[in-house]
Order: sequence, then C-alpha cells, then structure tokens
Amino acid sequence: MTDKFIVALVGPPFGLDGFVKVRPLSGEVEHLLKLKSITVRRGESEQRLEIEECKASGTHVLVRFTGITTPEKAKTMTGAQLLAGRDEAAPLQSGEFYIEDLKGLPVLAEAEKEAIGSIKDIVEGGGGDLVEVRLHSGEIKLIPFRKEFFPEINPKEGSVTLKNLWILE
Repeated sequence: MTDKFIVALVGPPFGLDGFVKVRPLSGEVEHLLKLKSITVRRGESEQRLEIEECKASGTHVLVRFTGITTPEKAKTMTGAQLLAGRDEAAPLQSGEFYIEDLKGLPVLAEAEKEAIGSIKDIVEGGGGDLVEVRLHSGEIKLIPFRKEFFPEINPKEGSVTLKNLWILE
C-alpha cells in the first residue's frame, strides 16, 4: 500500500499576496485546511513546504506557502502536485478506496476466480470513472468503475472481481 497520495493540484496564482488556487482531487477541502506543511512535487523534485495561510474558496483552497509572497513566485508553483500521507489525506467513507491502493491489484473473473489482468489506473471519463485494466495479453481495456461490473473490491485482500467478461470484447 502506498504511503503518500496526490491529494491536490496547484493552479494559478490568486491575488497579490502569493496565494495559489489548489484543487483537491477528493472534492473535499476540510483535510487540506488543517495542514501546516505538505510535500510538493514539481517534475521529479519533491520538497516539504510550510503552509503560512490556507482558506476555503468554494470547491478550491487558497494556499500561501511560507516564503512565497508575490504572484510571480506563486506562478512558479502552478502545476505542482501536493502529496500527503494517509493521516493527512481525505478520510474514507464506507465503500471508498484510495486509487493508489487499487493500482496493481489483480482483476479476477467472477466465475473462474482466475486473474485476467491487473488494475493499471483509475481515470476520469465523460460519464464517470473508468478502471484501466491491463490484460495478461498486454492489451489495455477501460471499464466503467461501477458495482455491476466490479461487485467485489478488496484492497486489503489484494483483489478486484470483474463480473461481466463481455465488457472486455
């Protein structure tokens, strides 16, 4: 299981005091408002930054990192990923999972209970999330992430069950 998650993406500067607009990936802002520092990833580089000020703004959070006090400096943060540990990430409700915990899990055919491939990623699609499954043949299939296709999701047990194999055709 992954220790750090991408919890938000840094958007453009906001105002004249060095704030940046941050979009949480969970859709929730409360957990971000409690943070005093966070790991920031830009490209391959990661660093821990102190948060000087943080406030909710609709579905976004406005964040000012210590030492970033101008729009010009804030602009250098655009596109960065904010990484948090499990204790800093959005709390899970019943039936929810961190995407990172699903990546790499074997996908089992319900009838045979045999692995047909593994989860590569969960991606956003026009009508909802899609599970990106890499079949043993190497082929990639996108399957709607819905209960009728994936009736059993067990990250702790290490497997996901696919009910309807016809969706792979």
